Amino acid sequence: MKFGIVVFPGTWSERDMMWAVDDVCGYPAEYVWHHTTSIEGFDAILLPGGFSYGDYLRCGAIARFSPVMQAVTEFAAQGGLVLGSCNGFQILCETGLLPGALVRNDHLEFRCQSVNLSVVRRDTPFTASYASDTISMPISHGEGNYQADDETIASLEANGQVLFRYVDVDGEPTQDANPNGSINNIAGIMNSAGNVLGLMPHPERACEDLIGGTDGNPIWHAMAAAAERR
Repeated sequence: MKFGIVVFPGTWSERDMMWAVDDVCGYPAEYVWHHTTSIEGFDAILLPGGFSYGDYLRCGAIARFSPVMQAVTEFAAQGGLVLGSCNGFQILCETGLLPGALVRNDHLEFRCQSVNLSVVRRDTPFTASYASDTISMPISHGEGNYQADDETIASLEANGQVLFRYVDVDGEPTQDANPNGSINNIAGIMNSAGNVLGLMPHPERACEDLIGGTDGNPIWHAMAAAAERR
């Protein structure tokens, strides 16, 4: 089992992901530079947070044209597991691997804080290792407001593609619990095939009790188990 962690110019969360996946959880991982055209040998691909290409034009708009993203698209089409966190989520939407878009937070402020999340489903390759329906992870973004047209949102909800939702301490998706204005309090979605996940929270920053908790680790465990079953 080996994770590939894609690095674009401006990516800054790749070391956090390496620490969480390799050092904490014990799964081999390797950095994948943006100009790479082959990701052969990896069982799962991770797109970290940051400001790829300086977020010029808009978040993820230039990264979608990196050579590595063609390889990631082909990898996903073959059923490979792909996860994008924060800027990685934005890149997945720009690439078309996930529907919708991430736009400016509705309050126009950058938010760096812990949030409560509901794990909407625990039967996916990304969430099968969770034992609780409510978890906590950090966010750090200025453009995390997930939006899509009514038809897309209805389809995501009906098909069970919403995996994480912003909630309060009681597990309710209230307006006050929503840190960015995302429609339906959506914090993370997967594609219709169930092998691509995008989420704005940072699971790699929730890997040790020393830094606030370990609620991000079940994602890596679930992905590793799913990859080994393929």
